[in-house]
Amino acid sequence: MNNRQSKSNNPERKRQADWKLKLLILSWEFPPNIVGGLSRHVVGLSTHLSEQGHEVHVLTAGKNNLPSFEVINGINVHRVRPVNEYDDHFLSWIAGLNLAMAFKAEQLAEEIDFDLIHAHDWLVGTAAISLKELLGVPLLTTIHATEHGRNNGIYNEMQQFIHEKEQQLMIESHQIIVCSEFMKEDLNQFFTLQNKNITVIPNGIEPLIVNQKISQVFPELADKKFIFSIGRIVEEKGFETIIEAAAIAKEKKLNFIFVIAGKGPMLTEYQNQVKGRGLEGYVSFIGYVTDDQRNALIEGCELAVIPSLYEPFGIVVLESMILGKPTVVSDTGGMKGIIKHLQTGMLMVPGNPQSLLEQIDFLINQPDKAKEIGSRGKRIVHSLYGWNRIAAETSRIMEDTVLQQRVNEKEQEAEPNK
Repeated sequence: MNNRQSKSNNPERKRQADWKLKLLILSWEFPPNIVGGLSRHVVGLSTHLSEQGHEVHVLTAGKNNLPSFEVINGINVHRVRPVNEYDDHFLSWIAGLNLAMAFKAEQLAEEIDFDLIHAHDWLVGTAAISLKELLGVPLLTTIHATEHGRNNGIYNEMQQFIHEKEQQLMIESHQIIVCSEFMKEDLNQFFTLQNKNITVIPNGIEPLIVNQKISQVFPELADKKFIFSIGRIVEEKGFETIIEAAAIAKEKKLNFIFVIAGKGPMLTEYQNQVKGRGLEGYVSFIGYVTDDQRNALIEGCELAVIPSLYEPFGIVVLESMILGKPTVVSDTGGMKGIIKHLQTGMLMVPGNPQSLLEQIDFLINQPDKAKEIGSRGKRIVHSLYGWNRIAAETSRIMEDTVLQQRVNEKEQEAEPNK
């Protein structure tokens, strides 16, 4: 099926600026199947690449009664069921998903002459690598996070397996994109990349619309002063720091409550900790919320807190900032590249509840300064993190990657004639 070479002998056949690429994007999650921030990134990027004229096909995992194919905002969404979709072992499930993805992509390629494959994280790496060879097109990979970063090291066989899959995918990729300088440093430190090209392109965000007031969605919070946090409920998001800060707030009889939204494997554990320590009046894990509920919670809060211990970028930071809320984040990862302390937000020491409370105290007791910080943060997000800009930067990298591949092919074909 590899007919790419015969069609690609003239890389100058179009001016690069006029290219409308046919893109095959691989992502294990895509709305409404949302596990973390990766799916929101893929839908935002795909939508705007489509608006810029590219033909976008997203290949992702099917779930429940979702259609196997539909067009969403100009994106051709193809959903497949893993070969062994009911396997409880995650790595087996992922292997089955990659088999199904590769088979479906091969079928699509019979009708569509793809120019580039764009893979998102190791979870689709096996399919991406095999399709690169099968279709004869370049592979671009975005690394959103690493197993080493999530666990602050590699400690068991499963983590080692994932780490090696990440390494393999990056080695096989023609180009790598990461969302922050922090992630670029991470890759260069913990992987052998053989001088791979790594480009930093941040995550993007759409303007958020607040359709409901907090009194409509959470009336119990309407008359309370609350501090909002949201994220996947896992250890690296640092929510234990909030629990410890809540215990100090209780001792000092401070007049606010922490409200934490999100789902994840640690949710029940954290809820039990709150109950066991008698902190119900100071911290509440409310579980999953819709986008409308999230927007209402951001608008209704005094300020937002993102206390992650590991955060390659932190799109939830942009969500609170774009609504003009002063935001406290851990001085780590990609977040410290978004926030400038006392200007566009506040930085806290990661894992330090006392540091968190100091930032909260400053913002609550200096409302004019807090409002100024929130307004300045909102302007920065609008100017630097809009999806139009992010998609345009990504499109340029895609075009450069395709062009370079075709130039290399032409040089190789001419080699025997020298």
